[in-house]
Amino acid sequence: MEGSSNGNHHHHTDGGATTQMNHFRPTKPGGGGGGRSRVSRIQTPPCTEFDKAYFQSYSHVGIHEEMIKDRVRTETYRSAILQHRSHIEGKVVVDVGCGTGILSIFCAQAGAKRVYAVDASAIALQASEVVKANNLSDKVIVLHGRVEDVQIDEEVDVIISEWMGYMLLYESMLGSVIVARDRWLKPGGLILPSNAVLYMAPVTHPDRYAESIDFWRNVYGIDMSPILPLAKQCAFEEPCVETISGESVLTWPHVVKHVDCYTITYQELQSVTASFKFQSMMRAPLHGFAFWFDVEFSGPANNEEASSLTEPPKTNPSGSHRRKRAHPDEALVLSTAPEDPPTHWQQTMVYFYDPIDVEQDQIIDGSVTLTQSKENARFMNIHLEYASGGRSFVKECVLR
Repeated sequence: MEGSSNGNHHHHTDGGATTQMNHFRPTKPGGGGGGRSRVSRIQTPPCTEFDKAYFQSYSHVGIHEEMIKDRVRTETYRSAILQHRSHIEGKVVVDVGCGTGILSIFCAQAGAKRVYAVDASAIALQASEVVKANNLSDKVIVLHGRVEDVQIDEEVDVIISEWMGYMLLYESMLGSVIVARDRWLKPGGLILPSNAVLYMAPVTHPDRYAESIDFWRNVYGIDMSPILPLAKQCAFEEPCVETISGESVLTWPHVVKHVDCYTITYQELQSVTASFKFQSMMRAPLHGFAFWFDVEFSGPANNEEASSLTEPPKTNPSGSHRRKRAHPDEALVLSTAPEDPPTHWQQTMVYFYDPIDVEQDQIIDGSVTLTQSKENARFMNIHLEYASGGRSFVKECVLR
């Protein structure tokens, strides 16, 4: 989403975690419009002070620089645009939350007839200059405003957006893509990406725990263990955005939510609940749960090809956490899984205050509920209930 992050967030007081400021991915600023009959059916949320702060955060060039320098992200989008060139050439495209305009320019280079680049952040002013500098003003129209508010007086063939936040749904930018889809997308039109899947898995991470917590047991020969409760709270009260290794993951991942961008509703995003049951593949201390996501760039909704992400396998005997492309002509997948090349999204970790020792084959079960915060819809409340070895626990936190 170009522009994704609001500096203010990054709750990353995550002791030691390299986390990014940029993840406050805003609803990508942008998008909305035209006076067509179906518009009246669409409930568009008002622009709040939180929204304004979010858009403001995206006016900082550093956020866009971080996203553009994420080669996995940017090159996968460019590859997807080229792979779907036949749906883009000579067609009308909306880029929801265009940021610096890079995806809009990729679409223009792929032969789009017209691209509406929508962003509510002041970065739209720079995007206009970038478009001019590349002699594309006749093709790329930059609209500075929310998707919910701008005017586009024609139907569009393609919606492209980099809307994903930490844990996929943080920052609630997918809502703007839904608004753009319901306002302007022609039947049979293309949405890139088309599908997304949020995964979770139990993780062991002793190094992280040692550097944030065990450190206090002996500081220059002094017992500072009275600080341990505060250290645990400061390090692990909120979710941490950091990179973990595939070796830290104790089980096959579980699908928390599958998103079909052609059919998902705004209401579905307000609360997501999933039950899980994991079986540990090794004996290790369990330090928390990791969350990550994949997005897939497949063809239009009326395309007969089923998404490879639509029915993710419950178990995966192939030794990979997700399905890979079996053939080069299959849908491109952008993955933020621990075993894949790192991205600026990294993984989101919800740590326990105290680890749980699990044996090989021990069951870890429970449920997770993700809800939009009443305080600020761009924040996400996480409610975890989990049990293992006859003990039950609850962990609540906010990704803010």
